[in-house]
Amino acid sequence: DVLDLDDALTGLQAFDARKSQVAELRFFGGLSLEETGEVLGVSLATVEREWQVARAWLFKTLSSTR
Repeated sequence: DVLDLDDALTGLQAFDARKSQVAELRFFGGLSLEETGEVLGVSLATVEREWQVARAWLFKTLSSTR
């Protein structure tokens, strides 16, 4: 549900702002990992780590709302 995703992203923002930015750029911006790194001014490796944690955090959060 879109509202659940919005709530989860808000929670992720409170947990870690950059992880939230990575998730938003990937989900809504449709950016690649490389493009996300360019926008945020961080390395590809950093984006990969942030994206991995963000996905896990969102999965856990969204799974617990069902």
